[in-house]
Amino acid sequence: MTPRTPLDLVDARPGPAFTVTFDGREIAVLPGQTIAAALWSAGVTSWRTTRGSGEPRGVFCGIGVCFDCLVSVNGRANQRACLVPAEAGDVIRTQEGTGHHD
Repeated sequence: MTPRTPLDLVDARPGPAFTVTFDGREIAVLPGQTIAAALWSAGVTSWRTTRGSGEPRGVFCGIGVCFDCLVSVNGRANQRACLVPAEAGDVIRTQEGTGHHD
């Protein structure tokens, strides 16, 4: 007997991939992925720096509690990548510090 995959078990098929950009780089995204999932799938593990020391951050809790995964999406700072669904054409940028620049 051939093992069944999770997609077989739920008979789910994702729709066609679309693209977003992260710091100018195009990334393929599947429908329903959060920005964090899309970035992880593309091999990106950090997308924010801390305001004090500039240390890199990415997903920590994955459920929107810790705020370590903040990014700028379409010019809006402080978006939690683990909660925001990616949408075709999104422009995602690494967030430096608080995301508010003078």
